[in-house]
Amino acid sequence: MAKLTIRKERCKSCGLCIGVCPKKILALDENILNEKGFHPVMITDEESCIGCAMCATMCPDVVIKVEK
Repeated sequence: MAKLTIRKERCKSCGLCIGVCPKKILALDENILNEKGFHPVMITDEESCIGCAMCATMCPDVVIKVEK
């Protein structure tokens, strides 16, 4: 299992990470708005994360950090 750290204050809700996740465990958190007015990404099932880091690689704002 991998650990994901998401810097919600930097996320701009582009959704690129959501589209590349092979396990489909990322989604926009509709309950939170960050300081920029965006719904940040959240992980829906951290135990299913395989640590591929595709999400972190795709993110243009370096919002996601993956640790194995």
